[in-house]
Amino acid sequence: MKKIYQTDPWLEPFRGAIDARHQRIENTFRHIAGDGLLKDAVNNHMYFGLHRTGDGSWVFREFAPNASKIYLIGEFNNWKRIDAYALQPLGGGNWELKLPEMFLHHGQLYKLFIEWPGGGGERLPSYATRVVQDPVSKVFCAQVWDPARPYVWKHGHAGRRPHPMIYECHIGMASEEEKVGTFDEFRRNVLPRIKKLGYDTIQIMALQEHPYYGSFGYQVSNFFALSSRFGTPEEFKALVDDAHGKGIAVVMDIVHSHSVDNVAEGLSEFDGRDNLYFHSGPQGRHPAWGSRCFDYGKDETRYFLLSNVKYWMEEYRIDGFRFDGVTSMIYWDHGLGKDFGNYELYFDGGVDEDAVIYLSLATRLVKEMNPAGFTIAEDVSGMAGLAAPFGAGGVGFDFRMSMGVADHWIKWIKEKRDEEWSMGEIWWELTNKRADEKTISYAECHDQAMVGDKTIIFRLMDKEMYFAMNKGSENAVVDRGIALHKMIRLVTAATAGDGYLTFMGNEFGHPEWIDFPREGNGWSYKYARRQWSLEDNEDLRYGCLRNFDEALVHLLRTENLLSARPELLVADEQKKILIFLRKNCIFALNFSPDGSFTDYGFKAPEGVYVNVLDSDQPVFDGFGRLQCLEHHVAVDNTLRLYLPARTAMVLRKA
Repeated sequence: MKKIYQTDPWLEPFRGAIDARHQRIENTFRHIAGDGLLKDAVNNHMYFGLHRTGDGSWVFREFAPNASKIYLIGEFNNWKRIDAYALQPLGGGNWELKLPEMFLHHGQLYKLFIEWPGGGGERLPSYATRVVQDPVSKVFCAQVWDPARPYVWKHGHAGRRPHPMIYECHIGMASEEEKVGTFDEFRRNVLPRIKKLGYDTIQIMALQEHPYYGSFGYQVSNFFALSSRFGTPEEFKALVDDAHGKGIAVVMDIVHSHSVDNVAEGLSEFDGRDNLYFHSGPQGRHPAWGSRCFDYGKDETRYFLLSNVKYWMEEYRIDGFRFDGVTSMIYWDHGLGKDFGNYELYFDGGVDEDAVIYLSLATRLVKEMNPAGFTIAEDVSGMAGLAAPFGAGGVGFDFRMSMGVADHWIKWIKEKRDEEWSMGEIWWELTNKRADEKTISYAECHDQAMVGDKTIIFRLMDKEMYFAMNKGSENAVVDRGIALHKMIRLVTAATAGDGYLTFMGNEFGHPEWIDFPREGNGWSYKYARRQWSLEDNEDLRYGCLRNFDEALVHLLRTENLLSARPELLVADEQKKILIFLRKNCIFALNFSPDGSFTDYGFKAPEGVYVNVLDSDQPVFDGFGRLQCLEHHVAVDNTLRLYLPARTAMVLRKA
């Protein structure tokens, strides 16, 4: 396998740094796994925390090197520090308590009381797998979880995803009711919609327990605990199982980039020190997020996080992970204020090499656990090699998010009229990707919908959405928005590197933003939900956008279009026409607001082409100016088409 500096001459000056990084990763792997596999060496979750023993009794263990005493307190002992529930030191910072079977029962609440030199306090166990919040006091407690009937799996994994079509979702806001949705509701009501749309992967946010719902799940307190807001572990397993039964892979949005600063719920100052898993001092606190930053060079941190990866794959049969905040992890300054216009920034002293090592180990662990499993990096820096194979000198992610695509759509919509858009610029920004790394493209994800920002549909239509989305309306702003919404999605998906993503509800142009309950909005759930009834209402135009998204996704999958690179045929700046070839399909887009062309000719491979998809079909809220399944013949390597204004069409070679 060729090294990344052999395929990219710009990396040749950094050959030494790349090889040294590769060797550090390999040395750390051997330090942890020896001559064996990583998955056999990272089992902290099986040792620490609360477990049943072979004879039915209980054992609880915790890692707290600075503790002088630890007590298990809970409903079973009236929350008192009692000697019978005192953990015993085992050495090396490990503590243990063994209890008879009758001492603990399913559903009971508990915590730890940890004493250390000069102080003490209540803590949640670091390896707790079930944490619940009291609805009145809002206090979080660990919960004994030992159901009489463990979940019985019915389906295996969904299989490999060389070109994932990803539906990003949040369980809590997936309900139309103004409340927190549940795993069971999502499984019954939303999963069938995803299956019908044709997406083969769901990427679920906010699964790890987090104290503040409005953090969107990105301020994690309990890394091994499934968020109880959405239901029980068994209900989540049923969701994953049902998805697998429908041929849908399940990717978890995992947060290993930082930890919530909360002392009562999280890991911060767990045993009285501020650096058990984190850096000390200012380096241990994120200047923008107000959270704790892990020290990835510590063995205890590596074992904790790697065990966490294994736990989610083992316990819930997760197929892969989208690692959040990778940029923040791999740079000492978290990438704040950098434009990353120089390759030197990927290899200089500003890189936290321990974080890079950890991420590489995590990607390798996923493959050991499930050869079909995959990982996605959320990185804005564009670090070369991040999504290149480890054998090629890369870090080992399977995919990286093509985050610049969504940023450019916002820029183009905000700063220019669409008649000013450059076809060449659009083509360049949508296709400018490293040849040796796989990418996931998207026009918008959850980021573009958060309060203070706007979705694409809302940027295009603004207030007109509120009174002109019925099918009988005649509104030029809405007509423009509908047309461009379809075209933006088509050109983004059709030029995607190796996968495509959309956020829940955006496929049908969900109105407005996302705003979770908070003091500033009166703790309202009005904007923290999805209004599925809009796309189901046949009198409204939302369903037409859904229909187009469904047709587009099915076409990309049926023709396996992402398995080949796109090839530019036309970038006509004057007429605003963009045409390109991908595998056996020609994509022709006319972005002109008023210029329709009846006999537009361009060079194309000879053959007969069939119109298999066009945005102008009435079922997609178009004007019906094109003929579905109409045949077109390329003569003398020239194809001539009728291209109506603000319309896209896909021609498949017969």
